[in-house]
Amino acid sequence: MLGSKEVLTLVKNLEKNKSNDTVVVEILKQLETSVVPTEKLLRETKVGVEVNKFKKSSNAEIAKLVKRMISSWKDAINKNKQKARVQAKDKDNGDSATSTSTATVADSMHKESDATEDSPRKESKFHSSKPRSAKNDGVVTTIYSDKLRDSVIRALYDALAKESEHPPNHILSIAIEIEKEMNKLNNHINANKQYKEKYRIIYSNIISKNNKELKFKITNSEVSPEFLVTCDPKKLMPEHLQKELEEIHRKNLFNAQGATIERSVTDRFQCGKCKERKVSYYQLQTRSADEPLTTFCTCEACGNRWKFS
Repeated sequence: MLGSKEVLTLVKNLEKNKSNDTVVVEILKQLETSVVPTEKLLRETKVGVEVNKFKKSSNAEIAKLVKRMISSWKDAINKNKQKARVQAKDKDNGDSATSTSTATVADSMHKESDATEDSPRKESKFHSSKPRSAKNDGVVTTIYSDKLRDSVIRALYDALAKESEHPPNHILSIAIEIEKEMNKLNNHINANKQYKEKYRIIYSNIISKNNKELKFKITNSEVSPEFLVTCDPKKLMPEHLQKELEEIHRKNLFNAQGATIERSVTDRFQCGKCKERKVSYYQLQTRSADEPLTTFCTCEACGNRWKFS
């Protein structure tokens, strides 16, 4: 049976070759036959998170294989959980904390795998007696051993988990995917600056009290991590603000067009470039009131522009 290091290697290979169905099937079969699912293994390797991503694969063999694996792992974890509960009850001190904390990952997998294809997460409700955070949910956010990247994942998890009923495993996978998209900025100049700026934009929009709709769209997978990172920041604003900005833009465009409509065409002015006398013009007060108007001219023949007072 495979240990944590071997499983981690397979997880990395699975992510690296996710577009190669042949390799994916081979890795999944190896995981199915060689992994003994335990809470510790799932936490350390995040293998459940990675495998679950292929549940809706267009490849029927992959989708079927993943569902079978998730179901099998869920059953194994639930048996361990039940066993832990029985052992806890047998203790003289009656400590029940162990039995209630042994299957955070298993519960997450259970809820995600039981969800329907049309609404994969609406039935996956997670309730906590404490304010939700990575610490209180028992979620390990040390993914890369990179202080900055891991702190971003933890902050995103805390922001998305607050007031959410989605299971920890689901929220953690989203936080990881968002950070991965952000980390792609490291291929550009001033990457660290762009990475931090993008994080501030996304985080501030998620925690905004006036933009709660965004957080729910993210956790319900209505907004993808890729879109979240690559879109114009204006797209992350609340819908009412977006409509207000669009209205302001339309008014500004109308006003700008209005200025051109007021142009008059005359033969009084001659173009210094092509010598034609078909010239459109308009006048504006660009200086103090006691100064003459400034006349802006455009040759209708060649497009040459000039002005005079």
